Amino acid sequence: DIVIGQYVPADSFIHKMDSKIKILLIFFFIILLFFINTVPGYIVATIFVGIIVFGCKIPFKFILKGVRPMLYIFLFTGILNLFLTSGTPLVGFSVFGLNIAITYEGIKVASVMVVRLLYLVLASTVLTLTTSPLQLTDGIERLLKPFSVIKVPVHEIAMMMSIALRFIPTLAEEMDKITKAQKARGADFESGNIIRRAKALIPILVPLFISAFRRADELAVAMESRCYHGGHGRTKMKQSHMSKRDYLAMTIFLILAAFALTFECIF
Repeated sequence: DIVIGQYVPADSFIHKMDSKIKILLIFFFIILLFFINTVPGYIVATIFVGIIVFGCKIPFKFILKGVRPMLYIFLFTGILNLFLTSGTPLVGFSVFGLNIAITYEGIKVASVMVVRLLYLVLASTVLTLTTSPLQLTDGIERLLKPFSVIKVPVHEIAMMMSIALRFIPTLAEEMDKITKAQKARGADFESGNIIRRAKALIPILVPLFISAFRRADELAVAMESRCYHGGHGRTKMKQSHMSKRDYLAMTIFLILAAFALTFECIF
């Protein structure tokens, strides 16, 4: 059920885009989300999300799987902002002697934060679903290349980020197998208080960490056996170049961003 980190090949406009441009557009879109506070601005953001979600030619139900693990975070964020934002009270009640009020400002802030998180997750999910690990590494490396002047190990950082992202589904699958194996041996992860449930997770976490270290060691041996010694002097078999579709995507994003910021200034 973990979609972030997976790559789904398809023949779509977004799949064919340069990985560097995709990363830049998603990065600036996430920044833009935190400058939008009006309904017209979020309508523009919805249009952008709709373009990338339905333009990647990946089933929408599959993309929604990337949102499902974040539902509890959405709910927690919404409730936290709903009850802790001061302003004009709409509904008030008392719980355990505490006076709690739901305000108009609280509803607005909670809605904005949930939509921001939702769009952030959807955009990040589409990025990983339409970009292979090699393309993602290449894009991150090219974006961080200016920092190599000050001796920053750009290639190694990009490689670590892509490997970490790639192994999210693998570790999630491993955790699911361990959980089912422990349940088959009579382990109980659902009853008891929070402390007891936390202790019950130890039989899962220990094998999971051992499996992660084993996979990391196997990956290191495999990379060394293929004569990998860092990014110095390495060349690429496939050189990526910007095309008309990349300039078109940047133009569409700039137009939508201009509309969103204009609406923010007007409203």
